[in-house]
Amino acid sequence: MSILITSMIFGLILSFLALGVFISFRVFDFPDITVEGSFTTGAALAALLIVSGCDPMLSCLVSFAAGMVSGALTGLIHTRFRINPLLSGILVMTALYSVNLHVMGRSNLPMPGAVTLFSGLEKISQQLFGQGSKVLLLGWSVDIKDVVILVTLLVAVSLTGFVLRWFLRTNLGTAMRATGDNDQMIRALGVNTKWMIVFGIALANGFVALSGALMAQFQGFADVQMGIGMMVWGLASVIIGEVVVGRTSVGYVIFGAVLGSVLFRLLVAIALRLGMNPND
Repeated sequence: MSILITSMIFGLILSFLALGVFISFRVFDFPDITVEGSFTTGAALAALLIVSGCDPMLSCLVSFAAGMVSGALTGLIHTRFRINPLLSGILVMTALYSVNLHVMGRSNLPMPGAVTLFSGLEKISQQLFGQGSKVLLLGWSVDIKDVVILVTLLVAVSLTGFVLRWFLRTNLGTAMRATGDNDQMIRALGVNTKWMIVFGIALANGFVALSGALMAQFQGFADVQMGIGMMVWGLASVIIGEVVVGRTSVGYVIFGAVLGSVLFRLLVAIALRLGMNPND
């Protein structure tokens, strides 16, 4: 059961990544490979700030802002210089590899004994339930700290999903969705579609960088290679969620992206549980 709980925690952390890919891939139909660089940027900045003694929540906000800057650069390269969307993302992703190395000063930045969001949740669980407390979950004995972390992430992801659903129904959010559906029509209504794309890709990469910051805090380190494959993970999460949910409304699609991320990680955990070689 512990491996399933941990997998669900990983899935919820990466659901912020899935929400970012949902915005770029589904809302704007923009194949944004910047994700593989901005994910690491979020992790690198969070690790550097936390090691320097910065508040972990503030570190997440800084990572979110850095992700937005990365996404905005991709959007500007595409809209202002008329570069193909995929190539724009590749250019920024490649540049971010060097930036991330400079931020960390090395290829791997550990955070031994640092105060993170998750270490804070562990302390709270110890104060409330005692150190080493267990709880029965479906007949299995599970550490109470893992349950506290899981519930906290579930609440955070749910609130983020509701806020994103509300935002996409506002005038600005509707203009963003219309830009992805029919840019000629929304331009005729006086909307600057170029700025819509820049803002949308920036917001998407903000979520991606936030996911990287949380992942670094959960794992206890940031690595320059940790963003590799994240684009595939995000796309798989969105597509799996769409298949499972089977609805096309905004709320259901957002829920599907989160659900797809958790299911994808659970499938990996089940494969490992059945004895499959981790290298496979």
